[in-house]
Amino acid sequence: MSFRKLFFLFLVTLSTHNLIAQQDTCNLRISLLTCSPGDDLYSVFGHSAIRIVDQHNHRDLIYNYGTFDFEDPDFYINFVKGKPIYALSVQRYPDFVYEYQLFNRQVIEQRLNLSCDKTLELARALDSNAQENNRYYKYEWLFDNCSTRPRDMIIKAEIGHINFDTILPQPAPTFRNLIHEYLDKGDLLWSKLGIDLLLGSRIDRPSRNREAMFLPDYLMKGIDRGHIDGQRLSGPMHVIVPFTAARSIEKSWFTPLPVTIVIMILGLVLPFLKIKPARLMADIFDVALFLGLGLLGCLILFMWFGTEHQWCVENFNLAWALPTHVFVAFFMLRDTVWHSGFRLAADPTRHEPGIYTGGTHRGCKKSLPLGKNHQPWKINRSKMTAALCFIVFMDQGIR
Repeated sequence: MSFRKLFFLFLVTLSTHNLIAQQDTCNLRISLLTCSPGDDLYSVFGHSAIRIVDQHNHRDLIYNYGTFDFEDPDFYINFVKGKPIYALSVQRYPDFVYEYQLFNRQVIEQRLNLSCDKTLELARALDSNAQENNRYYKYEWLFDNCSTRPRDMIIKAEIGHINFDTILPQPAPTFRNLIHEYLDKGDLLWSKLGIDLLLGSRIDRPSRNREAMFLPDYLMKGIDRGHIDGQRLSGPMHVIVPFTAARSIEKSWFTPLPVTIVIMILGLVLPFLKIKPARLMADIFDVALFLGLGLLGCLILFMWFGTEHQWCVENFNLAWALPTHVFVAFFMLRDTVWHSGFRLAADPTRHEPGIYTGGTHRGCKKSLPLGKNHQPWKINRSKMTAALCFIVFMDQGIR
C-alpha cells in the first residue's frame, strides 16, 4: 500500500476519532437502534429507536416513537378512521434489550458521529419531545412512523446538512414493492392480500431515497451511507442483541393462491353438474361470491371516502368489487321479473323470446317453462363467477 493511501486512511481514522471524542467530552453518546422484523403484522417491518447514554448521570435510555395503547377505548376507532395516536416513550436500556431477547429479534446499533453541540441539541430535542404535552402524534404508516421520526430528529439536529447516498436499487421499487418484500419474508400472505385490496394506486409510484426510510432497515442503510461535510454520519454497525435461536417460519398451504384457484374451479364446474345437490351448491356459491364482493366494495368505498387514510384513495379495485353486488346477491335466488331482466342482461346473446326462467312470472306477457336440462342462466353465472375469480387470481394470487 502506498504512503499516500496510508496517510489518507490515517486522516479518516483521526477525523472519526475526533468526532467520537467530541461526543465523549459531552458525556453523551447517541445511537440509532434497528430491530429486526417480528412475526406479527405490526412488527413484521421491524422497528427503530434512539439510544442516549449519559455517562455523567449514569443513564442509558431508549427513545421509542412506536408506542401505542391497546387499552385506549378510542384506539381501534381512531385506527379505522385513519387517525391512530402514537407516542414517544422513554425506557431503560436493559428493559428494551430484554424484550427483544425474549422475542428472538436482533438489534443493531449505529453510533452517530455528531459534534458535541449537535449531540446536546438532539438530546434536548428528544427530552422535549418526551414531555407529556409533546409526546403524542398522529401516526401515518408511510410518512410519519417510528422510523421516520428518528430520521427527522437527526436531520433537524444537523439542520439538514446530511447527505444520504442512494440506498435503493434501480429502477426504484414502489411503496407496494417495499411492503411486499417484508410480507413475503414473513409469510403473511393473507395480510398481503388485504393490504393490496384496501390500499389504492398511490402506493404504486416509485419511492424516493429518503421516503424508503419509513422502513427501519432502509433507515439503517441511509444512516450508514450518510455524510456530514464529507464525514461519515455513523460509526460501524454492531450487533447488541443477537438472535438467540435460528428463526424459522412455518409455511402453510392455506394461502390466497390455492384458495383462489379452488374458488375459480368451483365457479366453472358447479353450474354444469346435473345432480340436485350440485345445483343447490352452485346457487349458494353464487350468492356467497356476489355478497362477498359487494361487501368488499363497500369496505373499499368506506376506506376511500369515510376515513383519513390517504393511501386508501384512488383504489381501482372498485372496478370489479362493486358495492352493488350486495343487491345482486339478495336477488340471486329470488324468482322475480326484476331478476329475470338482470339474468337476460347478463348475456343478451342467449335471450330466447318468451323464456325467462324455469317458472312462470306474474305480469309477463309470455312465459314458457324450461326443460330440466336447459340452464342458460347457470351458464351465464358460471361465466361471471369465473371472470370475477380470474380477476382476483390475476390481481392478487400471482402478484
